[in-house]
Amino acid sequence: MLECFSKIQYELEHSIDNHCKKLIVSNIELFLNYCSRFYERQFITRDAVHQGILERFENFLNEYFQSDKPHTIGLPSVAWCASELHLSASYFGDLIKKETGKTAQEYIQSKVIDMAKEKIFDHNKSLSEIAYELGFKYPQHFTRLFKQRVGQSPNEYRSLN
Repeated sequence: MLECFSKIQYELEHSIDNHCKKLIVSNIELFLNYCSRFYERQFITRDAVHQGILERFENFLNEYFQSDKPHTIGLPSVAWCASELHLSASYFGDLIKKETGKTAQEYIQSKVIDMAKEKIFDHNKSLSEIAYELGFKYPQHFTRLFKQRVGQSPNEYRSLN
């Protein structure tokens, strides 16, 4: 990497032809490729260290939705979950994406929809109550997400099943 920097510095100081810009860009691209390699390599070399993250995340979400936190905090954000698992949000997001093929946000939303599907059959609760129990501020947001993910509104899902 230092070699890339020295080549860039040399080209900046000795700009004598039309190829200098191309060479500078090529060296920057090479440097960025090394950075990407380094970043992606940590997922391979740290497999043992982060092997249980997905399981810990799943347990964390289960505990979260079984507590009163959805009422007080609302829906969990990716950044908040990462913080609770002692990881940076971007690293956590990349790790979940690598393990599941879904973004961390999609994973949380899938969990919320799974929980909603279980609660929806309790006919003693209105859909608004279920939405608030899951941490939605507005029942309309719950209905929109549910329809987007399931292909049916919560009312249709409840009546068809």
